[in-house]
Formats: sequence, structure tokens, C-alpha cells
Amino acid sequence: MIGQANALSTIILAAGKGTRMKSDLAKVLHQLGGRPLISYSIDLAHQIGSEKICAVIGHQADAVRRVVKDRAVIFVEQRELLGTGHAVMQARDIFDGYEGTILILCGDVPLLSLATTQALIETHRREKAHITVMTVVLQDPGSYGRIVKDASGAICRIVEAKDATEEEKKIGEINTGIYCVECNTLFDAVSQIGNTNVQKEYYLTDIIEIAIQKRLKVQSFLAVEPIEVMGINTPEDLHKAVTYQKIRT
Repeated sequence: MIGQANALSTIILAAGKGTRMKSDLAKVLHQLGGRPLISYSIDLAHQIGSEKICAVIGHQADAVRRVVKDRAVIFVEQRELLGTGHAVMQARDIFDGYEGTILILCGDVPLLSLATTQALIETHRREKAHITVMTVVLQDPGSYGRIVKDASGAICRIVEAKDATEEEKKIGEINTGIYCVECNTLFDAVSQIGNTNVQKEYYLTDIIEIAIQKRLKVQSFLAVEPIEVMGINTPEDLHKAVTYQKIRT
């Protein structure tokens, strides 16, 4: 069932440790422009008019709560870090009975613009999609999940880099981790995700294949600027974000 025309809420995934940051600090607490990374996703969720904003937190959960305690955010905790699909499932009770669209954001992607986010949502609604995933083309797709499409250009599935074949690793279009999903579709699909993969994790990306098997409409939305959807995974990424933010302002 497609949700109410303008009902929109947001889930922010913010549970990760961020071990590649070479710091004990939770990744979403690292500072950009004097503010924690997660605050940018919260701002964006407010700007697009989210009815509910739910942040899934895990590593240093209490510290994350303290930093954004006055921001009208509902917190749920992922006590075991078993993957992005498992993280989303922690928010299920918050959206019990909700029939709108859910925007899924990453708490470590601070440069995503309001205009790009609005374009994603507009595409999702215009196409009457059940799931719309934001993608981007990278010259070096590295460890990102690849977007696998059929001969007509329609998305078939997302394959994580560690599970990809050599041919799939050549694909330059990758998953940004940002989605619009109808609420009922999201939690129905997430409940069916398995963990038979290299990481033994529950990948949110698997909802694409699950939805297609049920003949639900899955859409992709191509972001123009790769840096907008860059996750802050390393100190080098943070330095790039600082530089870009200075240029943009």
C-alpha cells in the first residue's frame, strides 16, 4: 500500500563505531564546522518536514543522546551491531500504524543538500514507488554496494562489495544508503532479511530484491554530486568535507 500523499518521517542510522576514524569517539560525534556529524542529518530531517525523526543509535549511545537532546528526536538503541537491516528493525515500534513514507538517512553523511533530498522524495512520489534508492556513480566504487540493473536499466538488486563477483565489482553506480520507502513495505521487507553473507549481517540493501520478488515498484534516483553523499569513514573523508563546506559557504 502506498502511503498517505504527504506523510513523511525519517530514520537516521547512527549506531556505528567508525573504527576507521582512528578514534574512540562514535563516528557521528566527530565534528564538522563545530557541530557533530549527526546534527546535519537531523537538520535535514526537520527541513523536509518530518512528522517523526527516529535516530537508531548504538556505540556511545548516551553521548549521542546528550549531544542532540533538544532536537525533537526519538532514540532507539541497536544493542548488537548486526547490520543496517537490523538497525532499521529497531525502529519498528515507533512506526506502528504509520502509513506514510520513511526517508532513511545516514548519520555520517553531513553534506547532503535539501535540494537533492527533495528531488529524491519528489521522484519517489511521482513514480508511485514503494522503494526509491539514491545512487551515485563513482570512478572508484571501492567497498560500496553495487547497483545491479537489468537490460532495460531497471534496478534488480544491490550487492555488497564483499559479496560481489568480479564482474559486479566493475559496476560504477553505487548505493548511497539513502532511501525513500513506504512504511509498510519497509518493515515487511526488513522482517524477511537473512544474514547469509560474508559479514553475517542483516543488510538493508536486501529489501530491494525482496520488494521486486513481490512485484512492488522499485526506483533508483541518481545523485549528481558524489561529495554530497560521501560518508565520513576516515579522517581523510572528514578533511574533504571540511574543505567542501568552506567552498560551499
